[in-house]
Amino acid sequence: MKTIRRKSRQREKIYQLIKSSAGHPTAQWVYETLKKELPSLSLGNVYRNIKILSEQERIVCREFGDGIEHYDAIVAMHYHFICEQCKNVSDFSMPLQEILTKKAQKISSHSIKGHTIQFYGTCEKCNKERIAKKIRRQ
Repeated sequence: MKTIRRKSRQREKIYQLIKSSAGHPTAQWVYETLKKELPSLSLGNVYRNIKILSEQERIVCREFGDGIEHYDAIVAMHYHFICEQCKNVSDFSMPLQEILTKKAQKISSHSIKGHTIQFYGTCEKCNKERIAKKIRRQ
């Protein structure tokens, strides 16, 4: 049974910030960003509200190998790109490969409901910076 929660101004601000973020923010980033606007906000409040938003399935927690939880307002399955230089995480626009889930289910006795893919490399911004540095050295 889901707990009915009253609307919270802080929770809505946290949700809107995560939803509007181009990256996949951490609780610390959310706290530091909103602290100026909401002086009574504490890091504990951020974590509690993130937990509620997660329970309400309005956001999902994602792990990108850096040991830090990141939050995403796109709750449907989708892919990600992680820049190995600047560590930026971005959504990767590519049709979901449902065939992978079906193939995995065929060879497994587990009940598989989905998959995730993370692509790694160098982002466009870092590539441009690398090329600009190379040109300046010449």
